[in-house]
Amino acid sequence: MSAADTDGWVRTRRDGAVLTVTLDRADQLNAQTPATWTALAGVGASLDPDVRVVVVRGEGRAFSAGLDRSLFSADPATGGGLGELGRLPAEEAQERIRAYQAGFRWLRSPGIVSVAAVQGHAIGAGAQLALACDLRILADDAQLRLPETTLGLVPDLTGTSTLMELVGYSRAMEICLTGRAVKAAEAQALGLANVVVPVAELDATVADLVAALTAPPVAASRATAALVRSAVRNDPATQDAAERAAQVLRLQELVSRS
Repeated sequence: MSAADTDGWVRTRRDGAVLTVTLDRADQLNAQTPATWTALAGVGASLDPDVRVVVVRGEGRAFSAGLDRSLFSADPATGGGLGELGRLPAEEAQERIRAYQAGFRWLRSPGIVSVAAVQGHAIGAGAQLALACDLRILADDAQLRLPETTLGLVPDLTGTSTLMELVGYSRAMEICLTGRAVKAAEAQALGLANVVVPVAELDATVADLVAALTAPPVAASRATAALVRSAVRNDPATQDAAERAAQVLRLQELVSRS
């Protein structure tokens, strides 16, 4: 890894309770490297507790075209990447991938709601980054692909679980195994996109959504987000209990303020 990519081409901007995380490598369609995932994990690890919304976006005409092609080199001297990873002992390789996954999984951390603003290609790691977010706003030129299986690999940056939650078992199986492109209109129909807008309206639509997300009282917003997340895996009785407990806390806080 060269000195030029030690920041992973990730930049951040804070505006009050909103943190914008931008993949800033437009000349390479925001192709990702392990340094990108390390940088993303670092953002999550240092997240200010006052941040309520995280917006993830890509600079230029693509969200992210996926892995930097140099990572497919089998020769560590010419880029290392997957070849180097494949030579490691299995436990060491898995621990390294675990660290990469941390760059994606934090986007569903308690206390924040994450929004992916997606234009153009979101391929492989790019698609998985968009899927890692709670919400997705797609430009009408966007398309998502998970081509890992067609390359002899598997999606390993949290994409299988997040895709499954969004589209269900059979559709997730088909999208992953075929590696086909899911264009914006289909993404909206499947539930992968919350809304699809013209490219020129992407920024304004994201801004409107962020304003709506930050409007409710922070404690109520965070408690509700936690309930929605837990509902994905809880059985009804467990989820009902979680709702009761959360509501009692909200009521107690309201009473204490009156």
